[in-house]
Amino acid sequence: MTPVSPSILLTVQFVVNFLVSVLSLLGVYAVSAIFFGFRFGGNLGEFLLAYLLVLLSVYSIGMLAASISPNMKAAELICSILYFPMLFLSGATLPYEIMPKAMQKASDILPLTQGIKLLKGAALGLPAENMLIPVIVMLALAVICIGLSVRFFRWE
Repeated sequence: MTPVSPSILLTVQFVVNFLVSVLSLLGVYAVSAIFFGFRFGGNLGEFLLAYLLVLLSVYSIGMLAASISPNMKAAELICSILYFPMLFLSGATLPYEIMPKAMQKASDILPLTQGIKLLKGAALGLPAENMLIPVIVMLALAVICIGLSVRFFRWE
């Protein structure tokens, strides 16, 4: 089998993971609507665009980690070091609003924190002008990480 270009391989990997994430999103929504009475109060189009942007920025970090890692164990270690702090400090597990101010400031530099703010704003129907900084942060991160992952990807 002839190797394909790194950009095609990374794109296919993104699409597969995107489809799994969408199925997960639908499952979480179904459970929250059925068992907890959740009703979506925001703009569905804005939410889906925000969701796509969050996936793109977070997956781009993973693609970069995989591209620069010498082997799978190193990639797993790098991803764990990057993702667990983001998960715990982003507002996805512990509400951002109840964190001490110093912790909020520290977590504001994390892309997942910006993503959670964006998703929360879209889901709650908050004004879109408050969401410009999260969009810029995540777009910049995605462009940088995708560019670097294509540049440093190697077949091994």
